[in-house]
Amino acid sequence: MLVFLRRRFVESGEQMISADPTGADLDLIKGELIPAAVLIPVVMRETGLTVLLTQRTAHLRDHAGQVSFPGGRCEPDDPSVEATALREAEEEVGLIPSQVEIIGRLPVFRTITSFSVVPVVGLVRPPLNLKLDDFEVADVFEPPLEFLMDSRNHVRHEVDVRGTTRAYWSMPWGGYHIWGATAGMLISFRDFLFPIS
Repeated sequence: MLVFLRRRFVESGEQMISADPTGADLDLIKGELIPAAVLIPVVMRETGLTVLLTQRTAHLRDHAGQVSFPGGRCEPDDPSVEATALREAEEEVGLIPSQVEIIGRLPVFRTITSFSVVPVVGLVRPPLNLKLDDFEVADVFEPPLEFLMDSRNHVRHEVDVRGTTRAYWSMPWGGYHIWGATAGMLISFRDFLFPIS
C-alpha cells in the first residue's frame, strides 16, 4: 500500500492543487472563506499504515468534541499550506516536522464554518513521542488506512437544511465517531487513490 500511495501522488503531479473544491455548498457558508490547512498523517507502522486522528476537547468554540486532523488557519508567517499543516500538527500533538514526509495535497475542502481547507498528506515515521495540547486535544487514535479507504465502512446520512436535503458521511471506528469535514476529506482521499473510471 505504501508504494501505491507514493506512486499515486507522483502520477497526479500538480493537478490536485487546482482540483475543484469539495465539501459544503457555497450557499451554506456565511462570510469570506478563511484559508486553513490540515495534515493527514499516515503513520508507517510495521503492522500497516494508519491515520493519526485527534478528538478535540469539549470546551472549544469550533468543532468541540469532534474527531479531526491536526490543523488550523493559515498564519501570515506561514510560507505555504504545508508549513501551516506541519506547524499546527506540532502545536496540537507534538508531531516533529522532521518525522513527516509531505507527499501531496488533496482538493480544497470547504466547511460550513467558513474555512477553505487544504488537506496535506504526509508519511510519518515512528516512534511517535506525542505531546498533546491539553486545551485543544482530548485524545489521539490511529485507525488503519485500509479501514478508512474501504467504502463498506462509509455511512451516508441525509439531513434537511432550510428545506434542502444535504448529505454527509461518517465512519464509526472503535468507539469513535468520524464524521463531517474529517470524513469528507477521507472520502476525497479515497476518491483520489481509487478513482472511478
